[in-house]
Amino acid sequence: MTVVVKLGGSVITEKDEPETVADDRLAGLAGALADGDIDDLVVVHGAGSFGHPRAAAHGVSATDGVQDAAAIRDIAGTMEALNTAVVGALADAGVAAVPVHPASVAHRTTDGALEFPTGAIETLLDDGFVPVLHGDIISHAGAGATILSGDEIVTHLARAVDADRVGLCSTVPGVLDDDGTVIPSITAFSDAAGALGGSDATDVTGGMAGKVRALLALGSPAYVFGPAGIEAFVAGDDVGTRING
Repeated sequence: MTVVVKLGGSVITEKDEPETVADDRLAGLAGALADGDIDDLVVVHGAGSFGHPRAAAHGVSATDGVQDAAAIRDIAGTMEALNTAVVGALADAGVAAVPVHPASVAHRTTDGALEFPTGAIETLLDDGFVPVLHGDIISHAGAGATILSGDEIVTHLARAVDADRVGLCSTVPGVLDDDGTVIPSITAFSDAAGALGGSDATDVTGGMAGKVRALLALGSPAYVFGPAGIEAFVAGDDVGTRING
């Protein structure tokens, strides 16, 4: 089984404390992934209190670019620091985790199309490693550099590696309706459009609405769940909100 899982930035960092890792939550998630019986695993993580505030301060998003080299270094550097922490937690749990920095391999064309070769990631999987990627700032022809979100990475990689299951571990137990109840299944955006809003933390990549739209574009079954659901997801069970059937 091939699984792509994203650890949300607000799950693995303390959203109200700039550039602070939520060590206990991260260790728990890493342990659950280590205990899972997964043939091929790709981990993607969000930016949380590391990348999002820096990107917002520099006025950078997925569409608004920056031409300032110092700003690019600032954003890329803080995401590499968070990635080091995530890779370290996974390694401590016994996962053969290795870092992959999208800024080094991905770019956007003048029309915003993503070019992201995945041969290195597929080779790492074939050799028994667990690639660990993250939201990043990447070169964008004519615009300097723009943000590549973890959600876009998830959908791109899920197609490239023909993932059997995709999971987004968020701060909530699933996509919630107006009453705060988990919506069990979403097969079209209209199923939950009235309930979807932006993140309550600084987020330059679209919040929950952006996550749902990205997952709906996949052919693989995808799930949105909270940290408490990671073991069920790894075990192959339905958990949280199932998206795409």
